[in-house]
Amino acid sequence: MWAGRIFHLPKARREQKVEQVELLTEKLKGAKVAVLTDYRGLKVNQIQDLRSKLRTGEVEYRVVKNTLARRAAEAAGFPQLQDEIKGPVAIAFGYDDLGVPSRLINEWVRATRLKLEVVGGLVEGRVFSPSQIKQLADLPSRETLIAQLMGTLQSPVAQLLGIMQTPLQQLMGTLNAYKTKLEAA
Repeated sequence: MWAGRIFHLPKARREQKVEQVELLTEKLKGAKVAVLTDYRGLKVNQIQDLRSKLRTGEVEYRVVKNTLARRAAEAAGFPQLQDEIKGPVAIAFGYDDLGVPSRLINEWVRATRLKLEVVGGLVEGRVFSPSQIKQLADLPSRETLIAQLMGTLQSPVAQLLGIMQTPLQQLMGTLNAYKTKLEAA
């Protein structure tokens, strides 16, 4: 593999970098979504605050070295992601809902009024532009979409039941009126 390319480093550091690339490769393969951000200008405590916000949605946020991230992208089978990895990059890995990482990043940016630029991402194996990643944030959550679908599917059934009950209710009303008339007579 590429491990031979880091020949100028001491063996311990080389092994450490190989492990980091392997870890990033596994994360890229396992994540449903990976949002790349340019964290330039953020302080360590602000990045920690962002990490804690992202953890609420089970999203992992890692600051990565570009060369290691590029190698991991290639090893994971996403060489087209290498073009997006420029400047100081951190990656938000989401393993469940596709919109959660970008939605939480947007919420954090609005709440703190700090600048955190989304530079691209990987969504289910496809490279997304910054605008596409931002559109993901606007999508409702999976649970909301399922609830909307269930409501849409349930509506015709409820209407059909209402239509079927109307003649029975009218018949019952007519019979009750006839009964009342007979009792009065």
